[in-house]
Amino acid sequence: MGPLVSHLLPARPRAAVLLLHGGRASDLTSSRPWHPAALRMRPFLRAVGAALPHEDVVLAGVRYRLRGWNGTRADPVPDTLDALDRLAELAGPVPTVLVGHSMGGRAALHAAGHPQVRAVLALAPWWPPGEPVRQLAGRHVVVLHGERDRITSPADSAACVRRARATAAGAAMAVVRDGDHAMLRRHRFWHRTAADVVAHLIDPAGRPDPLPAQCYGPGTVPLL
Repeated sequence: MGPLVSHLLPARPRAAVLLLHGGRASDLTSSRPWHPAALRMRPFLRAVGAALPHEDVVLAGVRYRLRGWNGTRADPVPDTLDALDRLAELAGPVPTVLVGHSMGGRAALHAAGHPQVRAVLALAPWWPPGEPVRQLAGRHVVVLHGERDRITSPADSAACVRRARATAAGAAMAVVRDGDHAMLRRHRFWHRTAADVVAHLIDPAGRPDPLPAQCYGPGTVPLL
C-alpha cells in the first residue's frame, strides 16, 4: 500500500488537507490504521470535512510504514514527503495544509518545505528543542497545545513558534485550557477549533481566523 490514504478526492480540487497521526519515539513495528494514534485523527477528519462545505478540497491521511520516529531515521518524514508527492500526482499542485498530532506534528514540521505545503496545524506537537524552522519560509504555522499535556511540552512548542516567526509567513500558538495530550478533555473544542483553523488557512479571505490576535504576538501564549 502507498503512503497516501485518500478520503475525498474531488474532480477539480482547489486545496488539500493531509492528516498525520501520532506515534512513538522508538518503534520499528508496522503502523496499522486501527492503532489508537491513527483512530484519534478520525474525528478531526470529520470535523474538517464538515467545515468545508464546498466539495473541492482533498481530504487525505498519511500511512506510515512504522510506528516510531526512530532517532535520526525520522521514519515518518519520508512517508509524509512521499504522500505529498502522490497527492500532487492525483490532485495537481494544490496548496496543502498539514494537520499533525504529536509525532505527526513533528513530521509535518519537517515536511513543511515541500512545494505543496501552504500551512501546518500542529496539535500537541512533539517538537524537541532545536527543531529546524527554515523550511517554514513563506508558510503559516499554527499550534494548539493542551494546558495539561504531560507527554509533549507546550514550552518547547512555544519556543519553536518564536523561532519560526523569523522565517514563516505567520506563526501562532494557543493553549487549550484543561487540554490533555490525547485531546480527549474538551474534545469537541479541539475538533471545532482545528477545523475552523484549517478552513481559515485554506481561505483566509473568506473564513475568519478563529484565533485571537494575541496568538500571533510575542507575549504570553493565550488560553482558549
